[in-house]
Amino acid sequence: MQNVKLNNGIEMPLLGFGVFQMTDAAECERAVIDAIDTGYRLIDTAASYLNETQVGNALKQTGIARNELFVTTKLWLQDTNYEGAKAQFERSLNRLQLDYVDLYLIHQPYGDVHGAWRAMEELQQAGKIRAIGVSNFQPDRLADLIAFNKVVPAVNQIEVNPFNQQLHAVPWMQSRSIQPEAWAPFAEGRNGLFQHPVLTAIGQKYGKSVGQVVLRWIFQRGIVSLAKSVRKERMEENINIHDFELSAEDMLQIAALDTATSAFFSHRNPAMVEWLTGRKLDV
Repeated sequence: MQNVKLNNGIEMPLLGFGVFQMTDAAECERAVIDAIDTGYRLIDTAASYLNETQVGNALKQTGIARNELFVTTKLWLQDTNYEGAKAQFERSLNRLQLDYVDLYLIHQPYGDVHGAWRAMEELQQAGKIRAIGVSNFQPDRLADLIAFNKVVPAVNQIEVNPFNQQLHAVPWMQSRSIQPEAWAPFAEGRNGLFQHPVLTAIGQKYGKSVGQVVLRWIFQRGIVSLAKSVRKERMEENINIHDFELSAEDMLQIAALDTATSAFFSHRNPAMVEWLTGRKLDV
């Protein structure tokens, strides 16, 4: 597994395993165990996924040394403030049954992000978090956070897929030493991604699946990606992207698919902001 060095010097795997929407406890535990057995070392969860306990159980069962794993979790909205972040982080740590997490992210760009960030800076100083970052922040929100705080976010986890390539945001983040990380690299199969003629033709050229082509494209852009599956054969397929390289022409063909529009929703849509900020969870 290849790693990328974050802006504070720690290393993060370039390909990870996400557990979003894995609500069945037994299935989630089995998936994480299978993912680690397959070779994944980056495991990405969140308080709002309501499966940190299952992830923690799975990590204990694998017997893999803690320093070989890279565990990410995220702060949910209702506690995006100084005191709330400290309290929710401790609850996440207890559910994960860990002494520290490798990466802790502010999940959404709303609430008192500055207060939460200062709490996270202190938790990092205390050794409970190795790197701190954010999720779903556009460059203007990142610029604001950086301007008023000491620590520059190590990571920003955002939607990146062939239909929403973040062609402005990714270079901007990279120019500020913020590592981009892609959620929903396959756009959850929307817009016919797995049947797209450009992607299938590139896959046929290399004897690879559309999923492998997409993950390789993200990898070649220097972006960390999170692939999700409960099927071990798909996990193995998704991790097997290091024995081929997309040409400059392939990369241009994929670049032409960009619509600069989310396959899901806009974080700047007032109705979505109202829904997200109103979503109170027992975390």
